[in-house]
Parts: sequence; structure tokens; C-alpha cells
Amino acid sequence: MSAGQRAADEDLDALRGPEPIRVLIVDDHALFRRGLEMVLDEEDDIKLVGQASDGAEARAKAGESVPDVVLMDIRMPRSGGIDACRAMKEAAPSTKIVMLTISDEEEDLFEAIRAGASGYLLKDIPLDEVAEAVRAVHGGQSLISPSMAGKLLNEFATLARRNEEEPPRQVPAPKLTEREMEVLRLVAKGMNNRDIARELFISENTVKNHVRNILEKLQIHSRMEAVMIALRDKLIEFG
Repeated sequence: MSAGQRAADEDLDALRGPEPIRVLIVDDHALFRRGLEMVLDEEDDIKLVGQASDGAEARAKAGESVPDVVLMDIRMPRSGGIDACRAMKEAAPSTKIVMLTISDEEEDLFEAIRAGASGYLLKDIPLDEVAEAVRAVHGGQSLISPSMAGKLLNEFATLARRNEEEPPRQVPAPKLTEREMEVLRLVAKGMNNRDIARELFISENTVKNHVRNILEKLQIHSRMEAVMIALRDKLIEFG
């Protein structure tokens, strides 16, 4: 390919704009899936690449369609969302998974975070806000329904109190650089990549690299889980 042809292709790509966000919907209720489909089809920057009715089908569909974001229920017949989330994150760590569920149980929230979910939203969210949630999670944010956020903060506080009572771990915690610690503290405050970049006077891509390194060192998949692990291992303090 000539230099002129490459330049022409690059110009064409620029005109086309960024690729749409590829979304997979996983829910055992066909009417709910249809409602999400109708909402997402209205968005030019979002492309629905598949639907599944349980976790097992979701894993197969994810392997075929390689979605950027998965909207998934937790409690489904045959195979639930937590196990599917864990399997998807092992197979494709870059895929963002949002639990979209009626369950307001704390244990489901914590298990979803431990499994690598990037969001936990209750189904009472207005459907017209789902597209914005997809964009936010795809952009690196973590999302939790306000009613569930309080429960997560309570868990953080409990971990912090436990840290004061328990003796230090015998096994050394993973070594994070000073900059990675700064990024982790800001993640714990709920800041997204853009805000962290502004706070630390670095580029957003640099923030993304730091977050990726943190997750790799802690051997986990999500920002929220990183905060919980950091509190447990006394890498950061709550508050």
C-alpha cells in the first residue's frame, strides 16, 4: 500500500469517527431485553452485538461477538451472572461488565465486585440513562446505584476498622509505586480517569496505564475491587 493510500485511509477513518461501543445484553426476561434493545438502538455510538438469556449462553455469545460492555442480570436460571462475570473477565479482561439487577442484597454487590464487575445498577434506573451508563463504564468509570453505594461505603468502613484490629499480614502486599498509590487513593474517592489526570497533571492515557498496572499487580479486574483489596491489605486508609 502506498503512502498516499494509507493517508487516504486514515482520512476516511477520521471522517467515520470512533468505532461504536459494542454491547451484549444478558437477562432471562425477553421483554426487559427488548426494552434495552429499543433504547440502545437509538444511540449512534452504541451497537448491540448480541443477547443472551443466562450466564452460559452469555459466555458463548461474548466469545463470538467480543463486546466492549456487557449489561447482565445476576440471578438467572441455569447459570447466573456472577459466575459468567468471573469467566468473562478471565477470558477478556478488557470487557466491562455492568450488573443490571433487581437484587439490592449486599452479598450480591460484593460478589459482583470481586468477580470483576465495573458497575452495579438496579433495574429501577430510568432506561434513558442506560446508554450514558454504558458510555461511562466504557470510558473507565465505575458505577453503582446510589442506594447500593452507601452499602459499599459501609463495607469500606468495616474493612478500615478491621485493619486497625488485625495484626499486619505476614505476606508482603504487592509493591505499588508512589504514583500508583496516588492514583489508587483518587480511585477510592470515586474519581474517573479524566478527573485523576487533572488532579495529578498527567495525561488520561497515563492514568489508564497506572490503573492497568495496579489491577495487574493486585491480580484483580475492577477498580472497585482494587479499593477493597487496598483497604484489606492496608495499602490505603479509608476516608
